[in-house]
Amino acid sequence: MIYDAIIIGGGPSGATAAMELAHQNRKVAFIDREGRIKPCGGAVPPRLIRDFNIPDSQIVAKIKTARMISPTSRTVDIPIENGYVGMVERENFDEFLRNRASNRGAKRFTGTFLRIERIAEKDIVSVFFKDKKSRKEIELKSRFVIGADGARSDVARSEMPGGKTIPYVIAYHEIIEAPKGGVYDPDRCDVIYDGRISPDFYGWVFPHGKSASVGMGTGKNGFDLKEATAKIRESSGLDKCNTIRKEGAPIPLKPLDNWDNGKDLVLAGDAAGVVAPSSGEGIYYAMIGGQEAAYAVNECIKYKNPKFLKLARKRFMSEHKTVFRVLEAMQNAYYKSDDRRERFVSLCKDEDVQRLTFESYMNKKLVTKKPTAHLKIMIKNLLHLTGLIRATT
Repeated sequence: MIYDAIIIGGGPSGATAAMELAHQNRKVAFIDREGRIKPCGGAVPPRLIRDFNIPDSQIVAKIKTARMISPTSRTVDIPIENGYVGMVERENFDEFLRNRASNRGAKRFTGTFLRIERIAEKDIVSVFFKDKKSRKEIELKSRFVIGADGARSDVARSEMPGGKTIPYVIAYHEIIEAPKGGVYDPDRCDVIYDGRISPDFYGWVFPHGKSASVGMGTGKNGFDLKEATAKIRESSGLDKCNTIRKEGAPIPLKPLDNWDNGKDLVLAGDAAGVVAPSSGEGIYYAMIGGQEAAYAVNECIKYKNPKFLKLARKRFMSEHKTVFRVLEAMQNAYYKSDDRRERFVSLCKDEDVQRLTFESYMNKKLVTKKPTAHLKIMIKNLLHLTGLIRATT
């Protein structure tokens, strides 16, 4: 069997790419390690649910309010109007996507990726992995490969320039049994901007129905992630809740400059670095990345031209680069000190900021139909950054 494409990784990006190619009647296989649950807050926007036909059974909570918490414990509650933030459990959600791809016709393998080899005189790629059940090394042959094996991707590190140096934060969270009553609100997510919790990112409490994700992220070496998470649990009244599991993993925060080798391989999802700056949101962008990688590979096969691999990054960045740049600028401006974080939370009190932020989040596009509101936000943003507005107002 020579596959049209082999996908390394079966998370949201890899599973989506597999489903898309199977839908195009391509011979496609994907390799997943299985059993690993990625640390993730689990937030998904309505656009993802709509565009990728996610059943309501996969949405374990629908968040109606976002609470921003400053270093001085001031809170700003932002109502999510005309929609909600969906929450998924990655253990179940990822498996749902893998099963859907398999049912569509993608061949599923379970094991650990080892290496890629090429035969010089043939346009065929050999992908080697260690099978989980037999513990034997297995070789699969394909015309194209999609690397969707997450942050610190082995595929990216071995096959792509810059794959070893992509910037990232380390995310850590604890899944706990959700309490009944008390100050915990199952319809509200809490986002904590506090240098004691994270010196360069944020902490969170995200409800997941019967459970909740409590965690934080940072790119600073030596920062105690477990201690910071313990502080969040204590301040949120969750320190007595039973802990179900603890997880940590890197999250990339900058897309790679190049996602393909121009011949037979393209990256997708975390492997390509497509996690949103500032928010760290990755599920939606991972699935879009998988979709675009599948589109690029399908065009390569259709027109027998590997140059079409570049379509994956070109199409993705054409749609999302402006949002990424705005979020990166916001992170650089406001995450550098507690004074700036305090001002950021103050800015979140503004109704225009609230409305435009969640309209953009839910639809994954910057709102462009309200130029007056954008101008007001820009002016207020400058006043906060220059200190001409007090952070407590």
